[in-house]
This record gives sequence, C-alpha cells and structure tokens, in this order.
Amino acid sequence: MSASELLTLAFAAFLVAGLVVRIWLTSRQIRHVAAHRESVPAAFAGRVSLEAHRRAAGYTIAKARVGLIESAFAAAVLLGWTLLGGLDALNHAVQSWLVPGMVQQLALLAAFAAISGLLDLPFALYNTFVIEERFGFNKITWKLWFMDLARGVALGAAFGLPIAALILWLMGAAGVWWWLWAWGVWMGFNLLLLVIYPMFIAPLFNKFQPLQDETLKRRVTELMRRCGFAAKGLFVMDGSRRSAHANAYFTGFGAAKRVVFYDTLLAKLSPDEVDAVLAHELGHFKYKHITKRIALMLTLSFVGFALLGWLASRAWFYTGLGVRPSLAGAPNDALALLLFLLVVPVFAFFVSPLAAQLSRRHEFQADAFAAEQTSGHDLATALLKLYEDNASTLTPDPVFVKFYYSHPPASERLARLGAGAAA
Repeated sequence: MSASELLTLAFAAFLVAGLVVRIWLTSRQIRHVAAHRESVPAAFAGRVSLEAHRRAAGYTIAKARVGLIESAFAAAVLLGWTLLGGLDALNHAVQSWLVPGMVQQLALLAAFAAISGLLDLPFALYNTFVIEERFGFNKITWKLWFMDLARGVALGAAFGLPIAALILWLMGAAGVWWWLWAWGVWMGFNLLLLVIYPMFIAPLFNKFQPLQDETLKRRVTELMRRCGFAAKGLFVMDGSRRSAHANAYFTGFGAAKRVVFYDTLLAKLSPDEVDAVLAHELGHFKYKHITKRIALMLTLSFVGFALLGWLASRAWFYTGLGVRPSLAGAPNDALALLLFLLVVPVFAFFVSPLAAQLSRRHEFQADAFAAEQTSGHDLATALLKLYEDNASTLTPDPVFVKFYYSHPPASERLARLGAGAAA
C-alpha cells in the first residue's frame, strides 16, 4: 500500500471514528441531562429552583441536539472538501481564472474562507436567533448581528490576508527552513494581537466604560494590590447589548492588561461575589496559567509548522487527501496550508481530553486561590448564580465532562470549595 493510500485510509478512519465518538458522547449527554431533569441534585436543594433546573436542562439538550446535526454536517463538508474533491475543484477553478502567483494563492484562501463561512452561517443564525432567543439570552438585533459579521469579515481580511501573504512568500522564498521563519512570524503576530486587541479591536464590537462605582473600584484595586497584580484599567463592557450571559475576564498582555466586567455580571452579583470572581481570574495569573498556555501554544505551533514543512513537499500528502498538486511549476503552498488546517483537527480530536483536563485543573487551582484571598462562600454563591443565570446544567454526563468540559461542573467546583460552598 502506497503512502497516499495509507493517508487516505487513516484520514477516513479517524474522520468516521471521531464522528461516532462525538455522536456517542452527545447522545450520552442528552440522555443523562434528560433523566435528571425533574429532580434538583441534593447538593443544590433549596438553592436552585426546579424551574431553573428544568430550564438549564432544556437549554443544554437543545444545544446538544443542534450539536449532533452540526457534527454530522461538518464531517460531511470535510469529506467533501477532501476525498470527494471539493478543494481540488476549487483550486482548479481559481487557477483557470488567475495566473499562478501570490494573488492566485490568496484568492484560493479567500474563496475557501468565504464558502466555509457561508456553510457555517445557518448554524450560527439558528443558535443565536432560535436557541438563545427561546431561552431568553439573545439581546442582539439583526442589524447589529450583520454589522458584527461585516466588521469580523473586514478584520479577518485586514489581518488575515497580509499574514497569509507573508507566510506564503516565506514558503516559496525561504528555502527548506521556511517553516521556522513562518512559525516566528505567526507567534509574533499572535503576541501582537494580545497587545492590540483590547485597545483597538474589542472596542469595535463593544463599548468599554471605566468602572464608575467608586466603592467597588476601591475594593477591586485593593484586591489586585494584595495579590500583586497590576492592570491598565478597570472597565465595564456592554455585554447586555448582545446577550444576557454574564462574565468577567482579563485581556491584554504586559502593560496592556485590562480587567473587564460584563455589565450583566455587575447587575447580578454582590460586591463580595464580584471580588471572589475577580480573585479567581487573578488566580490564573498567580499560578502562571496564561504564561503556561502561551508556552504550550508556542510548542504546539512549532511542531505544527515543522510537520507542515515536511508534508508540503510530499506529493502523497495532496493525493492522499483528494487533491491533485500542480506539477507544472505553479506553487502548491496555499493548498498545503488548507489541507493541513483541515486534517490536523481530525487527528487531534482524540487527544483533546488532555487539554480539557489541564484546563479543569487550572480552574480548580484558581478557585482555591480565590477562596484564600476572599471567601469560599462568596465564590460558591457567585458561581451558583452564574451557573443558574447562564442555564448551565447541574447534571452533565460524567464522560461528556471528561472529554469536553474546560471548566469543572458545578457539583465538583462547589465540593472542592468545601464548607464555604454549603453555608
């Protein structure tokens, strides 16, 4: 069996296996949540109403059912792009319109992105204007949704096309070690985004006002001083303009770090609970979780670019995935990029639980730090409010949790917080 045939077989096997596992896991989640829908878990009795518990179950099941269809559709689309010849047909269509060169390669990337975006559009619309609307979360208007879409496309083109052009140029001009230079460019671009995103990009989508509550500002500033954390500012974001979901987060890098509170969060939590949520986020910095994740991204992207550098020059990489590479001197670099981005997630899916497990461990550490700096009771009540207001199920399937959840379920988090959570 040739290398091309082996790749075809492996890709098809992993694609089918991944879809089967996704369907199995999601079906388990639906059955488990539905089976516990009519009974609030004992640990939450008296604190979560049966009505809220049923609403969370309904929301979880509705999203999971759409997820089943989306998974099957995504697998079919991926099969269409690869082994059924979709990407090959698109590539030859672009070649028939444009002469070989950078413009042709960028046109292929842009055409692929546009078609993929259109294929994903129905699911995005349904999730926002049907499911989120049905459960009372959606606040965005059609006009604002389309404005967000237009801004997102414009930003994608403004940032994506130049970085793609630079990487494509390196692939053709930097010799056998092009991938090392490309990796450096890619990581520099991502680190730059960490700095410019909070100052220039995020304000295009949301309004960020300095925190006006002087009492809360003093509390938050003192908490950050006590934890040895410095930020450029404290901001309130108009999250309620788009959704009823609540959150708080840090954004930026180095001196550009900012603390951002959703206005919905401040409306739902007491000052003590806000302190506890903020202390949780500070815990991520205390334990260097952000730095570790950046280091992991550096490592994985380095391996990815090295692998792409090796595969891009192998004809079987293209033919094994349903694409006929150019043999007449025209560059195949854009094809290599697209195929790599399409195929890697298929094989990486089965190691994704390791990343989820690492993320859950980080969340437990941040919870413990918050309990030390503020109050385990305040963090527990804040988490419970957020779980309830965001309609997060209290009874997820344990296997589904192990595979997908980046945050521990409510029962595990409150149990770790101990007596403070039960008070």
